Amino acid sequence: MSGQKPRQIAARVLRRRAEGKAFVEDLLDDALAPARLAPADRGLCQELTYGVVRWQAALDWLIARKTAGRTQKPALQDLLRLGLYQIFWLDRIPNHAAVNETVEQAKEDGFGQQAGFVNAVLRGCLREFDATEKLLAELKAAQPHIGWSHPEWLVARWHKRWGAEATSKLLEWNNTPPKTFARVNTLKMDAGKLLDRWRMKENVEYDFMRRDWLEENLVFELKAHPPLASLGSFRDGWFYVQDPSTLLGVRELDPQPGETVLDFCAAPGGKTTFIAQLMKNEGRVVARDVSEDRLKLLKGNCSRLDVACVEATSTSNFALHIAHFDRVLVDAPCSNTGVLRRRVDLRWRLRPEEIERLRAAQIELLKQAAPLVKPGGVLVYSTCSLEPEENLEVVKQFLADHAGFTLERERELLPFTEAVDGAYVARLRRVGE
Repeated sequence: MSGQKPRQIAARVLRRRAEGKAFVEDLLDDALAPARLAPADRGLCQELTYGVVRWQAALDWLIARKTAGRTQKPALQDLLRLGLYQIFWLDRIPNHAAVNETVEQAKEDGFGQQAGFVNAVLRGCLREFDATEKLLAELKAAQPHIGWSHPEWLVARWHKRWGAEATSKLLEWNNTPPKTFARVNTLKMDAGKLLDRWRMKENVEYDFMRRDWLEENLVFELKAHPPLASLGSFRDGWFYVQDPSTLLGVRELDPQPGETVLDFCAAPGGKTTFIAQLMKNEGRVVARDVSEDRLKLLKGNCSRLDVACVEATSTSNFALHIAHFDRVLVDAPCSNTGVLRRRVDLRWRLRPEEIERLRAAQIELLKQAAPLVKPGGVLVYSTCSLEPEENLEVVKQFLADHAGFTLERERELLPFTEAVDGAYVARLRRVGE
């Protein structure tokens, strides 16, 4: 793939996405792996690809205005989206270059006969640039599902719960590229030595991250850095990349050195390795997951971070009925509506009925985990969902079915109030000594 331009790679990734074969994040990773692009070009390729997916509804609205609503072939629609995204969302690319490159890409992709059509649509929007920008801004209030480019059913659900202002803040958040955060691995290194290495040797720019559930100098925002895999501090296991919201569940679990802890849905291991870190590698952490491939990722992370107290196992070979644990974490699979800015393709794949299906699965996971908690022990339930059906309602149903547990506290992290990924955590305790 050497010699290809960012726009060419983006166009090919979008075409494969239209085939429904994989999530765009995975397709882009596969496309960039063999591409010898400069860092700036890699960044542009990612911006183009993710930007088109994020703003798909607004882009399609623009296209429909110039094509009388006629349906285009998916690959041609993506080319039009790509051109319009550069014109209306990217200031650094001259408009004439965006038009010319898109027309040339159309020819290269087998749409030579439609090159004039592509040119006409893009130049037609250019002639009305100021008026169109105003219309796009007005759409954010009048039709937020188009203006902010989200599924209408999801916007309506959030609007009913939080109102227009908070929903708009959430929609804007979801369309903002996510920040990268690093958790210091104190099993190998303290924060001072890591920061020195970043400053003096690795050209990493960082900022401090403070939240009430984080200890001082535990998490840092990475503002600028070389590719993470190229950093010696990353390869040496001095830090783990992890959003601060994911640490709240482990804080509520409050694992102690010497205890026996079960991470019920563990892979790829961010929470598992933080549990081991808080336990100072003293005790026993059983990391259970249904996917053998994901467990391989967990084992790799444990090895890199020098986590020695974790036993990784799949459901098939784990005798759950005979184990009893001081603390159990159920970080349940969910709709991921709290992390849509990281999962840029997910908003277009999620369906309302999926939430109810997930709710049933989450209740079942808690049901399986409950007997494994020792009397007096702690059970923590967490998700990265914003939906009450997957959070509070799951906990209410569990408590109604399990009189031996009590709810000690719960907390919801909302992106538009906490400026972190969305999350829900409930801490329960099993009655008894």
